[in-house]
Amino acid sequence: MCSSDLRTYFEAMQKALERHGGTVEKFIGDAVMAVFGLPHAHEDDGLRAVRAAKDMQDTLAAMNDDLERTWGVRLTNRTGVNTGEVVAGDVTTGQRLVTGDAVNVAARLEQNAPPNEILMSSATLALVRGMVEVEELEPLVLKGKSERFPAFRLVAVRGDAGPVSRQDGAHVGRVAELETLRSFLRAAADERRPRLATVVGDPGLGKSRLVRELLAGLGDDVPVLQGTCLSYGDGITFWPVAEAIRSASGIDDGDGTEEAIGRIEALVGGATEVAERLAALAGLSSAIFPLDDTAWAVRKLLLHLAGDGPVVLVVDDVHWAEATLLDLLDRVVGADGDLPLLVVCAARPEFLDKHGDWMEPGERTARLVLEALSPEEEATVASNLLGGADLPRGLVGAITHAASGNPLFVEQVVAMMIDDGALVADGGTWTVAQGRTAVVPPSINALLAARLDALGDAERGALQRGSVAGLDFPREAVEELMPAGREAVAGNLHTLTTRRLIGRSEPMFGGDAYRFANGMVRETAYAALLKKSRAEMHEGY
Repeated sequence: MCSSDLRTYFEAMQKALERHGGTVEKFIGDAVMAVFGLPHAHEDDGLRAVRAAKDMQDTLAAMNDDLERTWGVRLTNRTGVNTGEVVAGDVTTGQRLVTGDAVNVAARLEQNAPPNEILMSSATLALVRGMVEVEELEPLVLKGKSERFPAFRLVAVRGDAGPVSRQDGAHVGRVAELETLRSFLRAAADERRPRLATVVGDPGLGKSRLVRELLAGLGDDVPVLQGTCLSYGDGITFWPVAEAIRSASGIDDGDGTEEAIGRIEALVGGATEVAERLAALAGLSSAIFPLDDTAWAVRKLLLHLAGDGPVVLVVDDVHWAEATLLDLLDRVVGADGDLPLLVVCAARPEFLDKHGDWMEPGERTARLVLEALSPEEEATVASNLLGGADLPRGLVGAITHAASGNPLFVEQVVAMMIDDGALVADGGTWTVAQGRTAVVPPSINALLAARLDALGDAERGALQRGSVAGLDFPREAVEELMPAGREAVAGNLHTLTTRRLIGRSEPMFGGDAYRFANGMVRETAYAALLKKSRAEMHEGY
């Protein structure tokens, strides 16, 4: 084996890491160290890292076949994945030094991993739980750790992304929104004309659960196609529609190209021209068709599936959609003719910042903006999670203070309090252990950190300075703590309000006052400040 083969190995590993948004920190001998979340954090950085590790594993397996044929050798690698705070230089200026205990633990996990296996820490598992299959190992003895360290072997990664929401218990709230979706479906069926509803809400407010409630009430004779927009990757422009086509056609990963195209043709009743365009959309051929032709083929597919009744197309995470996909949906919904279709799109509020004029409410379009649950509804969600138990006021207060109307946050807070022993059951009664309170779960912290990282420097600075003042804060406090940008503070706070990270509150001593959307947003903004900066700001406020 020569140096060019080793160089090929490093290049292949680097490409696998970068495909998932990782940054190669350095090559050390025959090892590769990479980081995720720098220079910009993403809510799924933990999942990206695990997927990249699996991608590297699969890439090496393919490379080994060539190496064995050429040199009669096979390479092995070991991978460790850990999550935590690091000390980092500014990678945007080429300072790629990343250090800290999180880095050291990742290296120790790699050293303890069996050949061609991936080990992850419990901190990483907390971010990807429900999205991976793992095997718990005997706790490891790691250098520099006084106690044995929990470790988990990665078995498999599944496709979905995002914090997993438990779906047990009755659906809480959203009665009016659910009825709007149902009425749109009835109208699409009665008039045989497409309808589109966009469900808008912050992460965790229940967009996906609302759609699931709609689908749960449909009969088996109503076809449903579903797809999700991806935040990164190759060939993602039409990914949700391609995903829906593959699922509806029954295409498996093991199917060859001809077999997969044959399944699509069978799905559309042998209509060759339609199948050709859908196959190209699904990435099964290199043929290129105009967008109007593609939209025509999608309409033909949906009409074929609908038959005498309606058909539903669900597109999730539309805030990550590319403009070309939105144009496709516009053509499918906007076309006249016989098509009893309901399209339901789920998006975060930032989608409206970029595409506020897309599918504005009208006769055949609706925009459903989800608001926070009431404290009573939050208590119901928590009670459902705990088997319908009556909850003490102190426990409800701790949960609502942290989650502030976000049902996913309620679920994550309750689950973490149970796991950490902060929430204890005694004879069917749940109580908060003495001295314990609700904290930000890692998955929610990552989600919020990504939202804050996507802000401009001025907006993020205003939010962080507001966090120093407290859950409620006056505009004057932010102006006092950032005198260099004092004149822009009012505009920055307005932007944060439209992003629903903060809201207006009752003035404290006259003037404008604001309140964080929930305690978790405030804690995440506060934690992002260096301790030295926090101390200086507290002293100056």
